Amino acid sequence: MKVKAPESFTYRGGNRAVLLLHGFTGSTGDMKKLGKYLNDRDYTCHGPLYSGHGLPAEELVQTSPKQWWEDVENAYQYLKDEGYEEIAVVGISLGGVFSLKVGIELPVTGVVSMCAPTIGNDVDRLNNRMLSYAQAYKKFEGKDAEQVASEMNKLKEEPMASLQEALDMINDTADKLDLITSPTLVLQGSLDDPDYRNSASIIYNEVDTQHKSLIWYEKSGHIITLGKEREQVYEDVYRFLNTLPWYHA
Repeated sequence: MKVKAPESFTYRGGNRAVLLLHGFTGSTGDMKKLGKYLNDRDYTCHGPLYSGHGLPAEELVQTSPKQWWEDVENAYQYLKDEGYEEIAVVGISLGGVFSLKVGIELPVTGVVSMCAPTIGNDVDRLNNRMLSYAQAYKKFEGKDAEQVASEMNKLKEEPMASLQEALDMINDTADKLDLITSPTLVLQGSLDDPDYRNSASIIYNEVDTQHKSLIWYEKSGHIITLGKEREQVYEDVYRFLNTLPWYHA
């Protein structure tokens, strides 16, 4: 069965633009409902799909965090080229790291970081996530167990080469959190892994702005945009965006 790959999306609304960033092995599907919620409330939302994502793992492993970051930069520039002068950025997991990196390197009205790591020290964890993604994708394609097993063995023999680059990017971003001066909202699922939970407090404490908040979701794990408390997540992001100093309403 041919799987229809996810795509980047743009929901046009008012002059206030929001860049929505998914995580590693995720896709724009993780951010679309949030984008529609915000767009219904007059925000323009753009969510890029990173290189290799939403495709078979054999294609994902040929890409790198450098390419994904370039996809983020291009998405930011796309909004600029479309005439949006003010942009807020919202990201989850590795997309949360990217949202913080945007806050460090590019002019933004506000930053939302959801379940983002600040400690990059476990290549095996990232590789296992890639392998889990690969197996689920192959089953979704309708491949039989023998074919899935054969293809998975090939992937296991050659770990994804660029994963250390991802960890280095996480650590580098964490080292520069004090360069973020834009208003910042940190959202975290209480049922997420301890590293992510610890990271939420680190991000909140390190960003150099008085306009910051940290919100916990007691019934949520990692991808809080699709979890049990997703509607509350959407509302909290919306409320935060409404507190930002937008000059063009």
